[in-house]
Amino acid sequence: MSTDIAHIATALDQAARKVEPVAQFSTRSPFSLDDAYLIQRASMRHRYDAGERTIGVKLGFTSRAKMIQMGVDSLIWGWLTDAMLEEDGGVVDLQRFIHPRAEPEVCFLTKRTIDRPLTALEAVDYLEAVAPAIEIIDSRYQAFKFSLEDVVADNCSSAGLVVGAWSRDFANLANAGVLMRINGRVVQAGSTAAILGHPLRTLVQASQLLAKAQIALPAGSLIMAGAATAAEALSPGAHVSVEIAGFGECGFSIAMQQREKP
Repeated sequence: MSTDIAHIATALDQAARKVEPVAQFSTRSPFSLDDAYLIQRASMRHRYDAGERTIGVKLGFTSRAKMIQMGVDSLIWGWLTDAMLEEDGGVVDLQRFIHPRAEPEVCFLTKRTIDRPLTALEAVDYLEAVAPAIEIIDSRYQAFKFSLEDVVADNCSSAGLVVGAWSRDFANLANAGVLMRINGRVVQAGSTAAILGHPLRTLVQASQLLAKAQIALPAGSLIMAGAATAAEALSPGAHVSVEIAGFGECGFSIAMQQREKP
């Protein structure tokens, strides 16, 4: 591992632990997308050494709205750990985040190990269930600004997730309505069709990305399929919920305490 890769990986890990943002690295020391994934893996190793364990993967920029919001045009992926999982209906403490945002997602639970690229016809056979979900994203970069390489190195802004009740109704995922509410008011509305045209396509994409990285995803893993709408900033005391038509809803409340933002 090069010194630069190790240095950036450690800096990003420390930014998350200390809840202190850092400046973009790519503007000072440009690196490739392949290097970004090496940085991501090295940074995650710090988490594993601290006792966290992998529970799945997330895909990013799978909706046009998200690509426009973040100013990028490529599908990316990162890791989920047990420390990121929040309880459905529970209370989330924002003090462990820098500038958190929430986005509505579809979450899959795998029933078979994914160890090769899958076809669209095979995808559903590798799934146990699907659920409405919310991802909490939290870039470790100042002002939530980053390049494609920067965000990949930062584990694609992974920070937290809430998963609702599981269903096996994969047939009705194609164009289900999606609503995200904050304090009961609709702040984002969309459709699961915004996720690569159909959320199941994300499983095919995930299998290809994992195969390229020579990684097998074990059965019982979560796959966050990507946002169906743009993200919304979070604030203390708010209640956040996501409803996917025909699949139910999930949500969480945010603790009232507040700290001065960096």
